[in-house]
Amino acid sequence: MTAARGSGGTEAARAAEAGPAAGHAPPPRALVLRALGLGDLLTAVPALRALRRELPGHEILLAAPERLSEAAAATGLVDRLLPTGAPGRAVPTRLPWTGPPPDLAVDLHGNGPSSHLLLQRLRPRRLFAFRHPGTPEIAGPPWHAEEHERDRWCRLLGWYGIPAHPADLRIPVPSCPSPAPGATVVHPGADAGARRWPADRFAVVARAVHRAGHRVVVTAGAGEARLARRVAEQAGLPPGSVLGGEHDVPFPRLCATVAGARCVIAGDTGLAHLASALGTPSVVLFGPVAPRLWGPPTGGRHTVLWHPGPGDDRLRPGDAHAGTPDPRLLRITVAEVLAAVDALHGPA
Repeated sequence: MTAARGSGGTEAARAAEAGPAAGHAPPPRALVLRALGLGDLLTAVPALRALRRELPGHEILLAAPERLSEAAAATGLVDRLLPTGAPGRAVPTRLPWTGPPPDLAVDLHGNGPSSHLLLQRLRPRRLFAFRHPGTPEIAGPPWHAEEHERDRWCRLLGWYGIPAHPADLRIPVPSCPSPAPGATVVHPGADAGARRWPADRFAVVARAVHRAGHRVVVTAGAGEARLARRVAEQAGLPPGSVLGGEHDVPFPRLCATVAGARCVIAGDTGLAHLASALGTPSVVLFGPVAPRLWGPPTGGRHTVLWHPGPGDDRLRPGDAHAGTPDPRLLRITVAEVLAAVDALHGPA
């Protein structure tokens, strides 16, 4: 599957798939490992952009789940997706790599050693990764656990002499029209219960915004149809207000919806990161993990809500993968969320 950089990138990628022309050597290839979710991909955009800028003659392949192929293409920063993945946030056991070893392999998946060893098996000419005692032959920078995800990968590349800027996170606005221009997008889902604000609270927020005269769309990932329908029904939204649910919303359509939205209201999920990447105003609800690690850029377009309790002096005070809502997330009230929306746009 090809993820291309504009029309020129499309031609180059097709040529690469067809094989080198007679008398021409194939371009060097760089492999980036980031076999995680949508939010993880979007927080890696500044690092991917730096690699694209530094390696204009390379074919850049992203090792990531197949379902991210359209999102990877939408960044305009990678040439092809190498489909791979593992349950949860685990490291894949193998990569479907063929041909000569990569000119460069970049570990944007974790701090090793499993991800390091996975890439080392391909015998890349160069490997960029964080230092780890399990792979002492890699002389990378130290891993800092309490560091924002965008900053982390930019620091990694900077250590290897490639300047990268965490604020350089925007992706192109899609050319296709939004199916719900000007809507407030409510996204009640998350891949873990710990980061899922209660559905009935999302419904009260959606109902208030709808009654104020604004269109509301409820977005849902694959398997979240029941949750999304429950929110829409309790909010009294008209038919057709739910996007997705049985399957993921096709990424171009999802991207256009968020790009054309009045505001996005979501937990710490991939959709919140998409709002940041497109510059759409957002209200993001945090629970087990502090916004300092995964939050949107600071400034007037994004509002974060987070209520650590007494003694919560760590940036990860809760279990981000627990099955029930984190207590810090439950401290966020409906009134706070509506006030945050009003502060972004004026009264709903």
